Amino acid sequence: MKSMRNENELMDYAMKQEEICRKNDSISDALFEEYGVNRGLRDMNGKGVLTGLTTISKIVSFEDVNGVKTPCDGQLWYRGYNVQNLVRQMGENGFGFERTAYLLLFGEMPTEEELCEFCKIMANCRTLPTNFTRDVIMKAPTKDIMNSMTRSILTLASYDSHVNSPDVISNSLRQCIELISIFPMLAVYGYHAYNHYENDDSMYIHRPEPELSTAENLLMMLRPDKKYSKLEAKVLDVALLLHMEHGGGNNSTFTTRVVTSSGSDTYSSIAAAMSSLKGPKHGGANIKVMEMMENIRENIKDVHDKDEIEAYLAKILSGETFDRKGLIYGMGHAVYSLSDPRERVFKSYVEKLAGAKGRGDDMYLYNSIEELAPKLIAGERKIFKGVSPNVDFYSGFVYEMLGIPQELYTAIFAIARIVGWSAHRMEELIGMNKIIRPAYMSVMKEKE
Repeated sequence: MKSMRNENELMDYAMKQEEICRKNDSISDALFEEYGVNRGLRDMNGKGVLTGLTTISKIVSFEDVNGVKTPCDGQLWYRGYNVQNLVRQMGENGFGFERTAYLLLFGEMPTEEELCEFCKIMANCRTLPTNFTRDVIMKAPTKDIMNSMTRSILTLASYDSHVNSPDVISNSLRQCIELISIFPMLAVYGYHAYNHYENDDSMYIHRPEPELSTAENLLMMLRPDKKYSKLEAKVLDVALLLHMEHGGGNNSTFTTRVVTSSGSDTYSSIAAAMSSLKGPKHGGANIKVMEMMENIRENIKDVHDKDEIEAYLAKILSGETFDRKGLIYGMGHAVYSLSDPRERVFKSYVEKLAGAKGRGDDMYLYNSIEELAPKLIAGERKIFKGVSPNVDFYSGFVYEMLGIPQELYTAIFAIARIVGWSAHRMEELIGMNKIIRPAYMSVMKEKE
């Protein structure tokens, strides 16, 4: 273990050398334009550079109108089914996480008998190796639950006697199903360990119950009294379903496919995806929304005064206040134009939960910002496509109403998205069989 003196000396050296790195690692915008290289693999209009083909999901944000590419209300499709219809078909009392996980993994909708078998398999998988919680999760508790989970995922490889079985497809499928099943345990137990050792709070570890859905088990394991309402579980289930997969072009899913293409194992591929998702530009958006909303509440007198709200949003947009970055978080999306279909579906459930929790004033504030922010942004910035709220605008609000601590927000995202990662890993293994190796053009200057 480094001494404090050595650590400070190293940090001082790194800070001194930073300027050299900045000087030698900067590449001018002009060179990117000259060689037609799109930063972030996206062009000026936000369209992604084509890097593969998939049958797992599809995003629609534009339509062809008389030969002209025109922005349209967003659509998200899973394996040929519109997500809005998948949520609608669950009904008011049904849970969709397990059914949709089957759909994404296997490419077709399960019969009731197939779904029952799949749920039973998942229930049987909700167990960790003997003493794993004590020896791994509780050993080095941390506020960074994503790091805790990633460490647990990599450690689980040591407990898998067939980690690199020659039966690659079936073995990877087995590993994916096991990880999907235990992700809620890794997240919740990781939080409880942190909350006990770092916050000096009570420790309790509830085992999952086989007859409960993923959403129900998550709430049950998180809460000291194990209690939750049907509405709470339903809203969380919808949130998980809407975050399971998103077109394949997002950073963490692409990471899954890149690592899978190298021949690496399931645990390493999913751990790499976790490392991608935890980045604030990817999985942490809802936390920024929550921080912004708290700042707005602290700086306006009346949440029902739209003129006051609009004036303060204008200050945020101009970089005068909040984090001074000039962003209204939760507004706009890299892909969608007129609307995010996930937000459209989710909002009605958010309103139901807000009503049940007595959070009408907060809901009014969210609705007002949803109405005012796009107009302000469109008037201030050059917009190539529409601006509308995305699903992260409301997800943090929902998690807060459910009593889920902020340390778990990105982990909840991972609990859902591992289904999409798993589906893409399987598709990469079966359909591609070629390492992903992109090209970088060198603009290095040769020296004597």
